Parts: sequence; C-alpha cells; structure tokens
Amino acid sequence: MILLTGGTGFIGSHAAVELLSGGYDVIVLDDLSNSSFEVIDRIEKISGIRPKFVQGDVKDVAVLNKLFGEFPIEGVMHFAGLKAVGDSFKYPLEYYSENVVGTCVLLSVMQAFGVYDIVFSSSATVYKPSNDMPLSEQAEVGEQSNPYGRTKAVVEKMLADLALSDPKWSIAILRYFNPIGAHPSGLLGEAPNGVPNNLVPYITKVLTGKLERLHVFGDDFDTEDGTGVRDYIHVEDLSLGHLKAYEFLKHHSGVNVWNLGTGIGHSVFDVVRAFERVTGRSIPYEISARREGDIARCWANPSKALLDLEWKAERTLDDMVRDAWRWAQYNLN
Repeated sequence: MILLTGGTGFIGSHAAVELLSGGYDVIVLDDLSNSSFEVIDRIEKISGIRPKFVQGDVKDVAVLNKLFGEFPIEGVMHFAGLKAVGDSFKYPLEYYSENVVGTCVLLSVMQAFGVYDIVFSSSATVYKPSNDMPLSEQAEVGEQSNPYGRTKAVVEKMLADLALSDPKWSIAILRYFNPIGAHPSGLLGEAPNGVPNNLVPYITKVLTGKLERLHVFGDDFDTEDGTGVRDYIHVEDLSLGHLKAYEFLKHHSGVNVWNLGTGIGHSVFDVVRAFERVTGRSIPYEISARREGDIARCWANPSKALLDLEWKAERTLDDMVRDAWRWAQYNLN
C-alpha cells in the first residue's frame, strides 16, 4: 500500500488514479484545506477503485502514528505542502512549517515504522536562476528566488542527509517544472480556492466569466515576446513519472533526482494563443508589474528520466490546454 500525502490535490489525485490503475493499493492523507472530499469519489469513478482516505495534517504525529499502525504502508508519495511562489513571500513561516516541518514529521514516523521508500515532490525552483537552459540535474542548486523554492531545497538536503545516515532509505526527488492540464474525463483538474496563482486556471476563470481579464505579470523579460517562459507539462505525464520513479526505488537505494518536464519552453503569450486556438475565443488581458521572485526563463533537460525511468512527456501544449478547458467547462462550480 502506498500513502499519498496531499492526495486530493491537483497532482496527488492524478497520481492516485495512475497507481490504482497500475494495481497498487492507495491510501490518501489530506487535510482538505485546498481541495475537496469529492475528489475521492471522482478518483473512484475514473479508476473503478476507491482509495482509502484519512483526513488529517501531515504535521500531526498522532494521525501519522495511527495511519502507519493500522495500514500496511510500504512507501510514500509526498505531495502535501504549500506551493504558490507569491504567497511564500507573504507567509514564509507557513511555508516553512508546512513544507519543511511537515516533511520532517513524516520522515520521522516513516523511520519509526520501518518504511524507507519515498517519492518527494520537489520543484525546478531549487535551481540557481543564473543557470543556462535547459536545466539538467547537474545544474547548480541554490540562490532560490523565493521562499517556496528555498523550502524545497531545504527538504532536498534533509533527504540527502537521511540517506547518508541509513542505507535502507530509497528516495526519489522529482523536480517538477510547470504542471497543467487535467484528466481527459474532465473529472479531475486544478481547482484552487480564490484567485488562482497559476496561469492556466487564471485563464480558464477568465474564459468562464469568473474573472474579467488575465493579468500578465511582466512583458519586459529577456525573452522573445517579453513574457516569462516556462516548461509546461501535462499532469497525466507527470503522474506516470511518479509511478516510474516509485518502481525504480524497488531496486535502488540512496537519493535519486529527476527533472520532470518536456524540455520545451513556452511563453505566457504562447499559452494564451493556445487557449485561443482551442476555444476559438479571444482572451482579454492587461500587463501588470512583474511578481517578486519570477525569473525570465526556465525549462528542463529531461533526458535522465528517459534513461533511468524510460519516461518521457508525450502530450503537447494544445493537449494540455484542451484538457484544462474541458475540465473548466465541466466544473464551473
């Protein structure tokens, strides 16, 4: 059985479907602070199997002790945490508490119960902004431009130290680039509370009339069209990467790091134009000031994941946009 912390969230829910469809037993731990219990029903509808669910906080030692004591957990995929770059400047203590302390508590309980396999959701924000593109796993880590990225870097160091202390640990660190898209059924997708921090849910809220216009944060970056360039990856491709990484851990100990991205950079305006192609509608926007911590360009060299895991992102930007739009239309409320 695999424990998914934050398993009702955007990426965790898609990973749950991937694991259940792959024959794994799944138990989800989530405090539902930024998701809904209805996600469990939808995971069951897609996969035909209902994952076990426990509502609780990953920082709650009592909840974790009960969980590991009652269920035959063999490994963990750790998605729980806070992830908005902008908010991390406003609430740094919350970010360190959720992302660093929460992971420390989880690892302590895992160790106490003899569970040593973990797949950790990290981020491309751990890399130095001065690195050349594309980013390989050998690129320099450090000088993160925001507190969110620093929390991920701290956890990565914690995991490396843990693996050095005990050879029983098998750890996969997955450095995500920019997950977007949705399950093709329209049943699972990105549903942040309030005004979205991420580009794609912001665009879909404009297209569905919930927001008046898109705010493009900066058109003066050193890029082809002046807007930030990112490596957008379909959440379905990302989910398969988690399954491949977990299976790799069964035969390899220590710390293993992989980038999960497409290797292609797209600008904000590239994404806007993709939505306009898919929907046949124009997207009103206005240029706003850059957000603190945003960098000009960031995309992956994903060749190590292909070599080690036989994993490669297959879906195009239009595929990602089409699925995100289907999700938005099916889930207006």
